[in-house]
Amino acid sequence: MKLGFIYDAVYLTHETPAFHPESPRRLIAIMEALDKEKSVKNRLTFHKPKKAEKQELITTHTESYVDNILSRKEGYLDSDTFMSKGSVEAALYAAGALIKAVDLVKDEAIEAAFCAIRPPGHHAEKDEAMGFCIFNNVAVGANYAISQGYRKVFIVDFDVHHGNGTQHIFYDRDDVFFFSTHQHPHYPGTGRESEKGSGKGTGFTYNIPLPAYAGDDEFRHIYTQTLPKLVNQFDPDIIFVSAGYDIRDKDPLSSLNVTKEGIEIIVKGILSCKKNIPYIFTLEGGYNLSALSESVIITLKTILDA
Repeated sequence: MKLGFIYDAVYLTHETPAFHPESPRRLIAIMEALDKEKSVKNRLTFHKPKKAEKQELITTHTESYVDNILSRKEGYLDSDTFMSKGSVEAALYAAGALIKAVDLVKDEAIEAAFCAIRPPGHHAEKDEAMGFCIFNNVAVGANYAISQGYRKVFIVDFDVHHGNGTQHIFYDRDDVFFFSTHQHPHYPGTGRESEKGSGKGTGFTYNIPLPAYAGDDEFRHIYTQTLPKLVNQFDPDIIFVSAGYDIRDKDPLSSLNVTKEGIEIIVKGILSCKKNIPYIFTLEGGYNLSALSESVIITLKTILDA
């Protein structure tokens, strides 16, 4: 599969306090690992993100929220989400990476994309920053895809934390299906099986909360049996993936036990769901640097070999 890798050093300018797990070191570790894996790196096509414009953001967020972020200075947006001098620019390019990915797959320059970005996005609500997230990158990308003629969007979120923001943004929509596996109970407390959407969106949200210490066997069944059936029923023409590698057995913010083999199982399962449509992966969590970088390399190789 022809895979585009979207990255820019602008993401390193989003600086967080020394103790903060969501640090520039995450992307530095990924890029260093990629430099060592020449057999993977040489098969990628590298692309710079675009900078998201206000009009592209307010398809997903309220205008007042976007204006507030664009005018904010340094400090905490909530108890977890910090903004430095470079954070606004990094966040605009993070959301813009998903827009760039949609343009690339629509023009058939690539078949799939991996957006190596930060800050992450899936906790960001329409009008609220949350859980390290400023703009909801994957939601911005999904809304942009629909504006570009894609009929149905399927979003897979395998981060250890439930993507509350993504779920809420599309909760009453029938053109975007949100599927999530996550540890529960765990931050942010959402993502119960009973949360299935509302109005015309009823049935287009599907949560699988998992207990602490769930690992490869549980994920194998979900991603090779349950997910393909849901994708087949919904019949999307593009799939987005919120790739959170804090599901790894070594992650400090997780109690799940997914190994490196489990990451390959998950990614293969996602890619098997439907052939000949674009897949856009975007980085969410993952806070053990060695496990994170190893998992991203596995993901890239699995997509390339698909």
